[in-house]
Amino acid sequence: MWKDFKAFIVRGNVIDLAVGIVIGAAFGAIVSSVVADVIMPPIGLLLGGVDFSNLYFLLKEGKTPGPYGSLAAAKAAGAVSINYGVFIFTIINFVIIAFAVFILVRSVTRMQKLLEKPQPTATSAPTTRECPYCFTTIPIKATRCPNCTSQLTQT
Repeated sequence: MWKDFKAFIVRGNVIDLAVGIVIGAAFGAIVSSVVADVIMPPIGLLLGGVDFSNLYFLLKEGKTPGPYGSLAAAKAAGAVSINYGVFIFTIINFVIIAFAVFILVRSVTRMQKLLEKPQPTATSAPTTRECPYCFTTIPIKATRCPNCTSQLTQT
């Protein structure tokens, strides 16, 4: 069983998949940082100093009554809330990651098209012809039909 497991692990596809997952997680962290630290602060500033991480609807107060200064304070008090600011942040994250994956797939597709060998065209001279007596296909250089044994003239 151990031998089979080792053979499975060292397969190229499994290693490629593992590398892809690790790189994807790192890419996701980078995009999250870009959204949280670069994109959202200017958007919040343009909207009058809104901090998206603290946007929420309070459904039920926690053990200590509100108002709560932040989402973290509401969670610490045990309040039940709909965190739409975090949701907006997650949607922006998703859109950026989806766009990056789209660009990557599009680039790979273009490179594959460039690397494909062109298919040969059928513009070469014919190599067969039809016997005028029995209508079977014969080589173009034939002087006698192999099917009906008729004597053929070169055309």
